[in-house]
Amino acid sequence: MAEATYHHPIGITPDDIDHMGHVNNSVYLKWVQEAVIRYWEKVAPPEAVAQHLWIALSHEIMYRRPTFLEDLVVADVIAEKVEGARAFFTTVIKRGEVVLAEVKSSWCCLDAVSKRPVRLARDIAARFLAD
Repeated sequence: MAEATYHHPIGITPDDIDHMGHVNNSVYLKWVQEAVIRYWEKVAPPEAVAQHLWIALSHEIMYRRPTFLEDLVVADVIAEKVEGARAFFTTVIKRGEVVLAEVKSSWCCLDAVSKRPVRLARDIAARFLAD
C-alpha cells in the first residue's frame, strides 16, 4: 500500500528571494519538480528508477501566501492517479499548517534509453496510489 502523502522538506536560499523580499514564483516549480522526483525515487524500486525518467507536462499553481527566506517549508506530494504513461500529482507547499501554494501537475514516464513514453507496470504504479 502506498503512503498517502510524501513529505519533502524544502531549503530556501537567498537566490530564491525576489525584489519584493519573498520567494519568486518560478522557484515553486523547481520545488515541485524536485519533490515529485524524490517521491518517485523513494517509492519505486531501484531497477524501476534506473529504467524510467519523468518529464513534467503541465503545472497549475495557485499561490496562497508569500514564502520568506527564514520559513520552514515542506512540500506534501500526493499521487492522484496513473493512466498509461501519465501520472497526476497534487503538491501542497506549507509552512506549518499554513498552505502557501497548491500545485496540480501531470507528468509523463519515459523509457530511460529510448526517451519514449512508457507505461508503468501496475505493481509499480500501485506503490504511488493509496487504497
